[in-house]
Amino acid sequence: MKQTASADSDLLAVLRSMFPQSSSTTLRKMLTQGRVVVNGDVVHRAKATVHAGDTVEVLERQRAEERTPPPITEPAVDLDVLYEDDALLVVNKPHRLLSVATDRLEIDTLHSRCVDYLKHRNKDAWCYIVHRLDKDTSGVMVLAKHPTAKRELQQQFHDREVHRTYLAMVESAPRPPSGTIRTWLMEDKHLNVKAVNKNHPQGKEAISHYHVVQSNDASSLVEVSIETGRRHQIRMAMQHLGTPVVGDERHGASTNPHQRIMLHASSLEFLHPDNDDPVRFEAPLPNIFGVA
Repeated sequence: MKQTASADSDLLAVLRSMFPQSSSTTLRKMLTQGRVVVNGDVVHRAKATVHAGDTVEVLERQRAEERTPPPITEPAVDLDVLYEDDALLVVNKPHRLLSVATDRLEIDTLHSRCVDYLKHRNKDAWCYIVHRLDKDTSGVMVLAKHPTAKRELQQQFHDREVHRTYLAMVESAPRPPSGTIRTWLMEDKHLNVKAVNKNHPQGKEAISHYHVVQSNDASSLVEVSIETGRRHQIRMAMQHLGTPVVGDERHGASTNPHQRIMLHASSLEFLHPDNDDPVRFEAPLPNIFGVA
């Protein structure tokens, strides 16, 4: 069936006039099957604008399948993509999700979700982890989409050229309200982190700069930027100040009202691996932090 539009409207309205007895579900199925052609081009969007004088044609299913494949749908992957180009995939990691599988070979990780997301469009696609967030930390992470980008980004992290900012809800209020925490940390064979003397052979330096953003009698929102990327670095730094991260019972927290560790990676700044342009990416603070 073919019809010339008499006035400007959206495509779904034109289809309703052509098939008044059909339901909206049936009409939308025509769109997803690639059967709707406007001025010779297949259109899949129900809200696409049709102008007066445009020719709208609905093809038989067999003709549509011969003419064009169905549109590519987004993969059914639980992934919050903040940015993507040929070199980078920037995502907002949820808390309680591993960045990458451990020796236990966990199936569901942020990395596995990113790979599934990319392979939905290109079966040969891949992405590479260049840094990590703790399982209980949410926020922005960048993954590389080709080996050269991976090497460039890893070098920037190694050379401490990546600016990483976090927001933490902590118990009470740090004193002083801003400063730098420099400690030496080590992991034991069970991956437990503890502070050690700077002369300890397994100790690694951890440098964290912080300042209080807002505070009340019970808790404070603290912004932390890190020069190093040690496991549990910020959680250990806040414990060192006597103001542990809310929910971080392992490191001294006495409250856990939201059943999560209240630590969020809010931003990443680095040089784009393809052109050396400075780029900045931000992950919005979850509403659960309750910041006005």
